[in-house]
Amino acid sequence: MHSDDNVGIGPAALRAKARRLKLMAFDVDGIMTSGELHYGPEGERVKIFNTLDGHGLKQLARAGVQLAIITGRSSLMVARRASDLGIEHVIQGREDKGVALRALADQLGLDASQVGYAGDDEPDVPALEWAAVAFSVPNAHQCAQQVADMITRRRGGEGAVREMCDFIVSALPRSEPGA
Repeated sequence: MHSDDNVGIGPAALRAKARRLKLMAFDVDGIMTSGELHYGPEGERVKIFNTLDGHGLKQLARAGVQLAIITGRSSLMVARRASDLGIEHVIQGREDKGVALRALADQLGLDASQVGYAGDDEPDVPALEWAAVAFSVPNAHQCAQQVADMITRRRGGEGAVREMCDFIVSALPRSEPGA
């Protein structure tokens, strides 16, 4: 559960902005994972994803928000995780995340007021600044926290994405049964 005391612009204002979201994009390292990289004996990298986050992402998609991943690294594990969760938009190997996010929004016919982003470090700052709703995590670099609208209670890779998804879903207009 999120806490309203970690919302920089005020919880009511952030909920109003979140209500308009049509696209939510996430960085991977430090947001969807702890940011730690584990290496196997053959030099292969292993990332650990949280199942709480996966369920939250599925709920957010069911609520009508398109999902995207924008990450600076390229990894088969990220492609596999995105596929498992039904995330259609996966942009890997991009350090210019603000440019990548704007291009994706243009492709989807969305403006900044309909886009959210979650990031934890300097390459994420332009995307955090451009998006209408910007999330970061307690273990993020200070530069990302300073531009975020909300800092989650949970750390990246430990349920932070679920906390973001729960916040957005709670802000979205509820559809009437049979509507």
